[in-house]
Amino acid sequence: MAARILSFLPIPTASSRSSAPVKSMSSLSPPPNHHAVRLRSFLFAIPISVAPSLLFPRPSLRSAASVVSILPTAKPERASAEKLPSNGGGNEWDRWSLRAIKAFGMAELEARKLKYPKTGTEALLMGILVEGTSETAKFLRANGITVFKLREETVKLLGKSDMYFFSPEHPPLTEPAQRALDWAVDEKLKSGEDGEITTAHLLLGIWSEKESAGHKILASLGFDDEKASELAKSADKDIVMKYR
Repeated sequence: MAARILSFLPIPTASSRSSAPVKSMSSLSPPPNHHAVRLRSFLFAIPISVAPSLLFPRPSLRSAASVVSILPTAKPERASAEKLPSNGGGNEWDRWSLRAIKAFGMAELEARKLKYPKTGTEALLMGILVEGTSETAKFLRANGITVFKLREETVKLLGKSDMYFFSPEHPPLTEPAQRALDWAVDEKLKSGEDGEITTAHLLLGIWSEKESAGHKILASLGFDDEKASELAKSADKDIVMKYR
């Protein structure tokens, strides 16, 4: 039986084909920083071009607008209109800080990495640390809580997923995770202060869910009510990056 050998050969991009005339826009090759991969079978001697994205697909992240469509916003029955927090933009979604929105997107990705069917409070925690630039993330790291420790404790508590299981592209929220997000919004409303809902509100929402995986993992890593109170004092200091 003839053996089949596949060799990966980069196809020259348009910049290297100076001798070949360009007939139309549809015939242009990808930009110089993108390379297709040519698979050549010596059995049939037929070259096959395959885009790298087909061989090595990248995990997709929701766009910011898509993420905020999931994040809860202030509801009329929760507080009077004059108490609704706003950063002046006039849009409901921009009541969440950009860092909080990015942390939520990272949380979905962390759930997928662990092959979990849903995005839980533990994934929300990891999302805050993976985003990494917020005051909340810095506070956690200063207290010895890192994303690596969170992942390790998560697997200890919830176990590993089946190796043949694949998470949904956007794992839905667990009930405790949804309640944690709602708590963050409610707590901001109760304060009656202007400004955005930050990652600190998100973390404190996770801490409020006593039976959740996120609370248990935080407790196992030394987080307590005293640290929660300390974090609450700087809950509004996360607002640096905003949409324009």
